[in-house]
Amino acid sequence: MDVPLWLALAVVGYLGIKLIRPPWWLVAVLLLGGYLLADSLLAPVIDTAVK
Repeated sequence: MDVPLWLALAVVGYLGIKLIRPPWWLVAVLLLGGYLLADSLLAPVIDTAVK
């Protein structure tokens, strides 16, 4: 069964917010920070560390 990545991330994010109940500002900071890091000079370093 192939599940799209966006769907898996949405489900994990929804369950994480419902079960752990982090503050909304923390969720926003993590999402914005991840978006900005993905387009920065550190992206190749992060990519090699993840792989």
